Amino acid sequence: MTLASFKHSDRATVLELEQFLSSLQDANYVFAGPGSPTYALRHWRDPAIRRRLSEMVTGGGCIVFSSAAAIGLGAYALPVYEIYKVGEDPSWRQGLDILGEIGIRCALIPHYNNREGGAYDTRFCYMGEARIRQLETMLPKDVLILGIDEHTACVIDIGAESVTVRGRGGLTVRRRGVERRWERSTFPLGELQNSRPSARAAGTRLAETVIAAPVLPARSSRNGGRDALLRADIDGFLAAILESESPSEMRHLAIGLARLAREEQASQQQLTHLVDILLSLRRDARREQRFAEADRLRSILAECGVDVQDTPSGTAWSLAHA
Repeated sequence: MTLASFKHSDRATVLELEQFLSSLQDANYVFAGPGSPTYALRHWRDPAIRRRLSEMVTGGGCIVFSSAAAIGLGAYALPVYEIYKVGEDPSWRQGLDILGEIGIRCALIPHYNNREGGAYDTRFCYMGEARIRQLETMLPKDVLILGIDEHTACVIDIGAESVTVRGRGGLTVRRRGVERRWERSTFPLGELQNSRPSARAAGTRLAETVIAAPVLPARSSRNGGRDALLRADIDGFLAAILESESPSEMRHLAIGLARLAREEQASQQQLTHLVDILLSLRRDARREQRFAEADRLRSILAECGVDVQDTPSGTAWSLAHA
């Protein structure tokens, strides 16, 4: 288990975003938990982040989202702090709609059975009955409310096309005030689907897919051994990139190498190899009119101290500090 840190999308560099995306790509298990759902959605708004999470869901990986993070999985997200603590009028925000990938078009509400308010109604994630009814009227007719009680897990197994409810509470589907509830039981995934078919029914392969990067040896405390290990690390990355037949894997490895070259001192020959690889990937992206990706690769090179110049005769580069 490792931490994939991405605290602020506006202040993050392009390379930091790519490192975060690479962490998601490497993983077959992702956990996200409590916090502010609107804060998380604001900083996960990059389409590439949603795409990586969706690929994990439909590709055989496992995501575990709880509390505020779980709110973001639906097509519509509840801005609970803005309503409950700040006093804003009931409203919805656009969610990641990850569950929509498997045909569950919903607004996911955790803490569904909360009783912390005592005489004050704090059910439905602190909304209470009056506000949840108002919120229901704001949802499209094909969107259901999926409520998960506290200390309760809803386990969706796409391969088995099943849903299992575990823990102290239950899972509730609510449509216009009418509720259906399951406790400590397993039932077909189709009971929750209201739009697209499940991944298996749609013909999606459910095998686990993980792109593995070279394992880097531990750093030596002595400078001589440290430099030797660094050379081996960078050369290992270069060899893996050159042997790869997958453009996406080449890009993934090249980004890891860029991070290593920025954080450590790469030789001129190693840096030249790195630049040639990234420029090759950039040329491919431009030729295929994937201009946003091409711009990202140029920004990564800039963060590694490389100036790229596009000229009528081709692309040239130089070291920014040279």
